[in-house]
Amino acid sequence: MGFEWLLAYLVLGAFVGFFAGLLGVGGGGIMVPVLTTMFAAQGFPREQMVHLALGTSMAAIVLTSISSLRAHHAHGAVRWDIVKGIAPGVLFGTFAGTFIAASAPTRPLAIFFGCFMAYVSVQMILNVKPKPSRELPGAGGLAGVGAGIGVISALVAIGGGSLSVPFMTWCNVRMQNAIGTSAAIGLPIALAGAAGYLINGWGSAGLPDGSLGYVFVPALVLISVVSFFTAPLGARLAHRLPVATLKKIFAGVLILLSAKMLHTVFGS
Repeated sequence: MGFEWLLAYLVLGAFVGFFAGLLGVGGGGIMVPVLTTMFAAQGFPREQMVHLALGTSMAAIVLTSISSLRAHHAHGAVRWDIVKGIAPGVLFGTFAGTFIAASAPTRPLAIFFGCFMAYVSVQMILNVKPKPSRELPGAGGLAGVGAGIGVISALVAIGGGSLSVPFMTWCNVRMQNAIGTSAAIGLPIALAGAAGYLINGWGSAGLPDGSLGYVFVPALVLISVVSFFTAPLGARLAHRLPVATLKKIFAGVLILLSAKMLHTVFGS
């Protein structure tokens, strides 16, 4: 791997960590399209580059989710009763979702990612917030919801916040607690997703040197190390910068990145 790619992964990690800290948005929305484009430029197999981008992103989210979880727990914002109820479903759904992703061809996978990111971006631009209209379901209901969140999270390499926060708000959980609890739910999603992509890609022919299954280790290490330091910086600036405006700009960036990813995947 040349110096220019080493530098590119470091810059990506800095960008991902900063915006994850600033806006509370998981890095998958940035990492997957950028990594797909970078992997294509490095000549990685076209039929595996989206799978590699998803797996590497999931693994990179592990470290940032631990950092985020600790910060929210320190502020007493995590509803551990919800985490306990939803975690089994999340673990199962995310792990199962990696098997669905691994069996899907690159192009349909890229289309699903692009459509989901468009949905997330529109929510951010319009500042959509569901009205509280019901209470949390029982253990079985929570596990079922967790499984659904896990499957989608595995297919788009996100920590689940864009799904779990609206769900909890809808169920009369205070926004501060919904965000904190979502950060805690992000860790089992990231762990199950990383493990699933590693297992599913194990032994696949044609993977680039430095891969463990569908996880490209050089990119993982460089992105994780830098994002670990830039995430707290973004979190500190969250109270000083116009977050509502930045969210709308960020949503536009997500749409552009997803469009670029689709162009890369369908470009040949």
